[in-house]
Amino acid sequence: MSVALTAVLPRARARVAVLPLGVALLAAAMLAGVLLGPAHVSAAGLWASILDALGIAPLPAEHVRDAAVLGVVRAPRVLMAALVGAGLGAAGAAMQGLFRNPLADPGLIGVSGGAALAAVGAIVLSGSLFGAAAGVMGLWLLPAAAFVGGLGATALMARLGTVQGVAGVATLLLAGVAVNALAGALTGLLVFMADDRQVRDITFWTLGSLAGSRWAQLPVVAVLVGLPTLALCALARPLNALLLGEAEAFHLGIRVEVVKRVALVLAAVAVASGVAFTGLIGFVGLVVPHLVRLGFGADHRLVMPGAALLGGTLLVLADLLARSLAAPAELPVGVVTALLGAPFFLWLLRSRAGAA
Repeated sequence: MSVALTAVLPRARARVAVLPLGVALLAAAMLAGVLLGPAHVSAAGLWASILDALGIAPLPAEHVRDAAVLGVVRAPRVLMAALVGAGLGAAGAAMQGLFRNPLADPGLIGVSGGAALAAVGAIVLSGSLFGAAAGVMGLWLLPAAAFVGGLGATALMARLGTVQGVAGVATLLLAGVAVNALAGALTGLLVFMADDRQVRDITFWTLGSLAGSRWAQLPVVAVLVGLPTLALCALARPLNALLLGEAEAFHLGIRVEVVKRVALVLAAVAVASGVAFTGLIGFVGLVVPHLVRLGFGADHRLVMPGAALLGGTLLVLADLLARSLAAPAELPVGVVTALLGAPFFLWLLRSRAGAA
């Protein structure tokens, strides 16, 4: 067997394995997410609830509590975690491929800073500037503000990072740093203006939580996170070409500037839509692509879907820990993802430094 063929076979096996393995891990995490927690749900209760929801069999009296826990709290929360985690994972993988930088994450393009600024503004100014909007939009005001703020910050970063129609990687990075710094300063000013209740609300939102997940939100998140995530996976081949360099990708027929803009827009929409409903959740978009590359290599045809599936898995499990470790209290899920992600990332940096 030739050397070339032996090199191709492992990659082919990896392509075959990554999707079913990722789906199996996500399904197992979601099953654990709906069954486990402060209020334990039995497997029989889950099955009876599914049959009742499908109209196949009436719900037995002994499983009414399980059905209530699943239908009102647990199921929408787990689905939200899977969708948002998938968006963060895919966006992180796309940003690392686009910037050719393993330290890149979705926050680098300003979307998290812009979403935080707009969300904090909606909390602090809801009684004055956004008073009428708060009366009309109700609980949708905060997610809408965060979504618009995230996209606005990304648009500003892209505008500042584009010179004569060319979005240079280094210029985009510097523009992202500047936009994040500006958003952070304005957010700090708003926090200074806030009263005690608003400061508590701001702290709760910026640390991230899935406690507010509702069925009515899921169709919106499924469209605004799910579709961009699938579209990012479709950019795998252009991102592979960009790993060779922009000039090389151009000579391979890749429309480099178009790919950059499309990837930025898709990542911004996916992340802004997710954090709009859950608050800021860090480290998922940074760590998950590294885990996939460790297992399956740097081919974005594997990394993109693998990062989406593993991102959903990680956030579902992080949320399970968030509501279980300090029960009946609940930890912010952003704190849990940071506690899980930071040690791994430090280990990764140390191992690479040792290998160098």
